[in-house]
Formats: sequence, structure tokens, C-alpha cells
Amino acid sequence: MTPNPLTWLYVPGDRPPIVAKALAAGADVVVIDLEDAVAPDRKDYARAATAELLAEPQLNVHVRVNALDSPWAADDLRALTPLPGVSGLRLPKVTSAEEVVAVADTTHELPLYALLETALGIERAFSIATAHPALHGIALGEADLRADLGVRDDAGLDWSRSRVIVAARAAGMAPPPQSVHPDIRDLDGLAASCAHGRALGFLGRAAIHPRQLPVIESAFLPTDHELEQAETIVKAAMREEGAQALPDGRFIDAAVVAAAQRTLALARRT
Repeated sequence: MTPNPLTWLYVPGDRPPIVAKALAAGADVVVIDLEDAVAPDRKDYARAATAELLAEPQLNVHVRVNALDSPWAADDLRALTPLPGVSGLRLPKVTSAEEVVAVADTTHELPLYALLETALGIERAFSIATAHPALHGIALGEADLRADLGVRDDAGLDWSRSRVIVAARAAGMAPPPQSVHPDIRDLDGLAASCAHGRALGFLGRAAIHPRQLPVIESAFLPTDHELEQAETIVKAAMREEGAQALPDGRFIDAAVVAAAQRTLALARRT
């Protein structure tokens, strides 16, 4: 996978021409969706079309399978797990560590990513995040969570967002990507929402249209000012170990230096 992926482009699994366009759109990760984007009467077709595509190696393609308690999940896992084109599986509506373990035991160490979309999933976020070594990340599914909680104002989700971010970091995972911005025409709103998500601690974001990708990438990459500050901090740390004050009065210690190094690594995408 691309180091520090920032863009995760979701595409319906039952529309092969759109999948082909998504693969060429420049997203860090393409997520072929067999769940929310596919009607029940097209589940089998979507699975078969996805399996045909992923029978050949692909670069950074994940599949969101159907919910684990659905009638399609077992067939999804059975058909997709052995394919060379699958880089990871995204598991929707996870509510327990046991669900992750059950999938991991059948997928031969294929990277898994759990989507937390209910109040119960959020409450068990750290337990889920530490369920199995095959689990590489957790993320929030805001549309379902919003419905579960009865939240109307966007700010009502901030506690849940922070809980998922903290759980991921406490489990030693990368910060999770932010959930989708559903209005593909509202790029200004997307940019503002990304800025808020970045301030909370998200890294990157899921998208549902290629036009959202450059906005997301720009929002989460370090600014020129942030890079300049990070370079100053790292250079100062190389000259002198331990806590110190910079000429402009800023105090730096090991934690500040580590954050600056992460900023530089993100800019290099390493």
C-alpha cells in the first residue's frame, strides 16, 4: 500500500466501467463496495464481477464486503480472500472483537480494516482495534452511526470521531481516515470538513467521486509553513539533544521533534 494513504475512493462493485475509471483516478486506495452501493438483487453479480477483476494482481485495491451477519458475507469472503488483486478487506458494521477474529481465522493474514458504524462498535473501539494482528486499521462509518445515534448536527459526532482516533493510536495503528463527505458537488464544504477532521486527528479521507480526491489530498498534506517549521525543529534537534528553546522562543522536546519528523515523512509519503 502507498505509505500514508490519504485518499480512499469507494466505487460500486456492480458497475465494472466505473470501477475501471476509479482505478485510473489516482486514489491511494480504491475500495470496491459490495455492501451499501449494491442493491440486494445485484449482490451476486457484483461479487462475480469483482472476483473477475481481482483474479489479476492490482495495486492497492480493497473490497468492502457485506455486513458479517448478512446472507452474502460468507460468499464474499470465500470468493475474494484467495485472489491476488485483493490488498485488503473492509468489514462493515463491526461490533465486537470476536467478529474480527472469526474473519481473520479464514482470510490467511489478508489485511483487514474494521468499520465502526454503531454505538456498540464505538463503545468497543479499542477492543476491536486490538482483536487480531491481521487488523490493520479501524475507521468510522458516519451515515449509519448518525442514524443509530439520532444525531442531526454534525458536531454531535465529534466525540465518536475522537474515540475512534484515540483507539486506533492506542492500538499502534495509523490515524484512521475520515468518513465520506456525501455531497460530491460541495467541494468548499468538503475542504472545511477535512480541516476539521485533520484538527481532530484523522489522516486522509474516504471519497465517493474522483473530483473529491485533490481536495482531500491538499487538506491533509502539510502546508509550506508546516514543512518549514518541521525542518527547523528537526535541524535544531540534530544539533543538540534534549529539550531546548528555538531562537524564536518556541520550546521543543522529544515529542515535538517526533511530530515534526512525522510531518516530513507525510510530505515525502514515506
